Amino acid sequence: MDATACYFVNGMESETSAIARGLRRRDPDLLDRLIEQYQHRLLRYLVSLTADRAIAEDLFQETWMRVLERGHQYDGRHEFSTWLFTIARNLTIDHLRRERPAVSLDALMEAEDSAEPYEPASAGPSALDTVARHEVAERVTAAMNGLPIEYRETVVLRFQEGLGLEEIATLTRLPLGTVKSRLYRALNMLMGRLKGARP
Repeated sequence: MDATACYFVNGMESETSAIARGLRRRDPDLLDRLIEQYQHRLLRYLVSLTADRAIAEDLFQETWMRVLERGHQYDGRHEFSTWLFTIARNLTIDHLRRERPAVSLDALMEAEDSAEPYEPASAGPSALDTVARHEVAERVTAAMNGLPIEYRETVVLRFQEGLGLEEIATLTRLPLGTVKSRLYRALNMLMGRLKGARP
């Protein structure tokens, strides 16, 4: 069980209803546990959307402020992560519209060549393995950054964040068929880009 499991008051109560009740009460301990549990996933998602660590960190803070301000709106019908990522996604879209209003969302999300990919530190068995993994990760990151935002977001939510297709449909407010189609197209584009990027 995750960090919020200890928050349960009653064994019959679901995790989502416990979170909804705690957010309505503005329980600071619950908020601390939620931040601890979701901080890495949320920041990773925002970095993937914005391709800019500094902007992602600002949106990360803004997302948690919005959770605190509007926690009473979470009803517990969906996973908390779906609601959290929806807030983050909407804030990102608003930010990008303010920064570059005449550009489409597809164009907004294409990474610049100078953008540094965000990679969590990982220990490897040898320096050679670490370098090889880093090169592969750079190729994957470059290929991902070249995908249009709607495709990149679908891949990130499915494989990096582990959301189910129905959760992604709820988060993006799209029909399930559209989510499946985007995922299929994104994977095809990604494979094409990765094949083209091989030395």
